[in-house]
Amino acid sequence: MEQRQEVLEEMALLRERTPDVTGSVACTVDGLQIACDLDEETGEKAAALSAALIAMSRRMLAMTSRGSFEETIIAGTAGFVAFYAAGPTIVLTVLARPGTNVGLLRLEGRKTAAALAAVAKRKN
Repeated sequence: MEQRQEVLEEMALLRERTPDVTGSVACTVDGLQIACDLDEETGEKAAALSAALIAMSRRMLAMTSRGSFEETIIAGTAGFVAFYAAGPTIVLTVLARPGTNVGLLRLEGRKTAAALAAVAKRKN
């Protein structure tokens, strides 16, 4: 099975386990989209911005000696956007509704990110 399909399957499982998730994008740390369950234009833009946010987050952690990047969560008036490191080469971005159980989002987001890291490792 190709990497894109395996990643999409993991993203579908995330939606099943976390009903408030409304979409997700997996991309490389360079911003190249791997898989997306959003419309294509939004997915491409989200991938590019995700890579930039992860790079900035990693630099902040390094500068302040706070360890390796795990996640960044942005809360907005219309919901959440969460970013997860999925190994050293993949970023998982997850969109969620307002009122989302953030603890569940963090737990399931990290679980999905670990699964994506395993997919990437098998494919390399």
